Amino acid sequence: MADRILCRQLTEAVGAAESPLIQKIFEALVNDDEAKVLLAAVPPATTEEIAQKTRLPQGTIKTMMESLFKKGLIFKTKKGEQMKYYRVKSVPQMHDATVLTPGISRGVLDLWKAYMQKEWPEYGRKIMDFLPGSVVRVIPVNESVEPESRILAYDDVLKIIENARTLAVTKCSCRVIDGSCGKPLEVCMQVDRAAEYNLERGTGRALSKSEAIEIVKRCEEEGLVHVVDNRQVVGHVICNCCKDCCLNWSGMTGPKKWAAPSRFEAVVDPDLCTGCETCLERCFFDAIAVNDSLAVVNGEKCMGCGVCTVSCPTEALRLKEVRPADFVPG
Repeated sequence: MADRILCRQLTEAVGAAESPLIQKIFEALVNDDEAKVLLAAVPPATTEEIAQKTRLPQGTIKTMMESLFKKGLIFKTKKGEQMKYYRVKSVPQMHDATVLTPGISRGVLDLWKAYMQKEWPEYGRKIMDFLPGSVVRVIPVNESVEPESRILAYDDVLKIIENARTLAVTKCSCRVIDGSCGKPLEVCMQVDRAAEYNLERGTGRALSKSEAIEIVKRCEEEGLVHVVDNRQVVGHVICNCCKDCCLNWSGMTGPKKWAAPSRFEAVVDPDLCTGCETCLERCFFDAIAVNDSLAVVNGEKCMGCGVCTVSCPTEALRLKEVRPADFVPG
């Protein structure tokens, strides 16, 4: 267990200065020398540069870097022949990376669970105060879109898979921590650089494009919502989020603050709707009500995920394009 003062400095460095739980997670994951190396690994630096900062032997640091990389606390960047290392930058990045560490203890996962319940909502709200837009974005299922609507590449989960150079799948970090919902674990799809990172760490397995499409179909059947980074180019991850465990909805000031809706909204064909209420069970966002045996969609709440359309027995629900995409600059 690392020195508390060093771990307090690391906690401050990832933007969680007031968090006793993030400090405890650092204390559980690193020793004193590893904590010193992490503090020295900003900006990105070679092992020689970190050795100069910490006065630790360079050979020891090289060995340590592999361990810290496996733990999800150190990342690599290579320019030419020179490898540099940099520390985890934020709590969300630390959450996703450390939780998937091979052999991570249940004790650390329980600390993360306590953090998500007690501290994450307030931390997430603080993040949103400083950002120009939503962090992540919902993309719709590939079914039941009105013919006149245009599915653009950044809205199309199958197109993202088709255009990927490398694909991998990991367990969902949120459901590894909790998992009380019982939804599938190994469905978090990594794209290109993120896939290469997880394959190198041993936290993911390689996917063919056909395997990735099968996972997409399974997630849609399970009622999971596709979520990506809020950028026009998707080169990181396709999350498949449940309602109960995932940080994208947990305690936020409303999902449309942290997560941007897709360009679509569910619409009901009154001639086909029988008021069976199947859609009520599928909607994460309480965006559907049934009045006088007819489903009614609340556009203010609908995130345009399309999960409701997949299980509608009469195909009365479709997705209609209603808004432009709203991306974070960059």
